[in-house]
Amino acid sequence: MSYANSRIPESAQSGVHEQLVRRVQRHLAEPFRKPCLDYNHAAFEASVAGWDRSAPLILDAGCGVGHSTIQLARAFPDHWVIGVDQSADRLNRRKPYPDALLPKNMVFVRADLVDYWRLMSDAGLRLARHYILYPNPWPKIGHLARRWHAHPVFPFIPRLGGVLECRTNWRVYIEEFACALGLATGREVAWETFEAPAPLTPFERKYRDSGQTLFRLVCDLDAQACARQEDGAR
Repeated sequence: MSYANSRIPESAQSGVHEQLVRRVQRHLAEPFRKPCLDYNHAAFEASVAGWDRSAPLILDAGCGVGHSTIQLARAFPDHWVIGVDQSADRLNRRKPYPDALLPKNMVFVRADLVDYWRLMSDAGLRLARHYILYPNPWPKIGHLARRWHAHPVFPFIPRLGGVLECRTNWRVYIEEFACALGLATGREVAWETFEAPAPLTPFERKYRDSGQTLFRLVCDLDAQACARQEDGAR
């Protein structure tokens, strides 16, 4: 089987979902009150246990096998980098990196991001950088609510501040993410195509080598924009 054989997500949806704006506006207006599970509380505490409380924070949300977390920790040695994924199996497959060679300014934790994002926000933490790299696109039209930007937890993402970066190989996803983030911050959010000369994740490398167009959104979430969004959510 050929390595560079990855396909773009197939979907009957060719543009921003007609229900996206209504759904995001509802999530911004209505508090998300789902209780956080105990194992996610424990994971959150474990993720900040080694942090000195002064180093800037980087969150690699949905880090998969963790290659991106490791690269980010090496690129930002003065930051504390947290890689979160809900799959213990994926986190355990961080080869070819033995523990002795892993950067010391990072930690992997198994947690559900739906709880983890809220716990981080409730703790009053602010991020320097926030990466959402190649999330599950849920490309079926009926799966809109499963995409992060249409999920009830979405308002907590911009509240964490910092430079938020989302990458995907499906144009519709980045268009929707930009639309939702624009609604949350009250300002236009741009996206772009890029070449990925140094892929951050195994998926990014495979998509690039398959000849696919890659998309990314980079938004510096200033305090004023986040404050407007929080006020509107009350």
